[in-house]
Amino acid sequence: MSKIISIHSFRGGTGKSNLIANLAVLIALQGKRVAIVDTDLQSPGIHALFNIDNQRQTLNDYLWNRISITEAAYDISDYILNQQKGQLFLIPASINPEDIAKILSEGYNVSLLNSGFRQLIQELNLDYLFIDTHPGLSRETLLSIAISNLLIIILRPDRQDFQGTDVTVNIARQLQLKNIMMTINKTPINIDWDELQQKVEKNYNFPVSGIFPLSPEMAELGSKGIFSLQYPDHYFTHLLHKFVDNVIQKSRLHEEILI
Repeated sequence: MSKIISIHSFRGGTGKSNLIANLAVLIALQGKRVAIVDTDLQSPGIHALFNIDNQRQTLNDYLWNRISITEAAYDISDYILNQQKGQLFLIPASINPEDIAKILSEGYNVSLLNSGFRQLIQELNLDYLFIDTHPGLSRETLLSIAISNLLIIILRPDRQDFQGTDVTVNIARQLQLKNIMMTINKTPINIDWDELQQKVEKNYNFPVSGIFPLSPEMAELGSKGIFSLQYPDHYFTHLLHKFVDNVIQKSRLHEEILI
């Protein structure tokens, strides 16, 4: 059964896209068929991690009824996988300033996202569909949360992140989504991680399934590639592997639900 996993943060700058990209790559390396959809139409960015240029068809073209969504799905398996065990697709959003301005001024039919997700799962025979959401709360974010069988919420150990995340969790509960994982990123090494985990779990009443350090190597990479492939023996990569195991186990708890 295909699994839809949405990854969300209330604020930007949490490292969400990097975590999504590494998560998808590591699951694909386990022999799974995986796709990532960049629904952050106002500020897309995950394409940069996979060296996708701006001359390709995008999710925007699908939302404006120019193409089918599978025409915007690019097989990037050869770019990232040393061994062809699985398959990975990316559906990027446009970084053309005119396209972004059109999204902001005219919007689009949000219901098309749901049918597009369904089409991707069926036609690409996906095991996992990852949705990179826009920070904060928007129409596409609410839809993504509602149809997910797992929601991963990423936050930093920051007061504003804690307050914003509280809003996201309350919305998710109103949408009756119970399968939620909390993930803490960019954590200073001098913080007591056990105490931080207990604080987050007590505050939101959901498990923390990953805590990641503020990594100089990640910052130096500067979104020019996939960290787990560039640094396979790094401590951060070992944490990513544990995180992947948690995500796979947690996503199996609920069947896929499409509205």
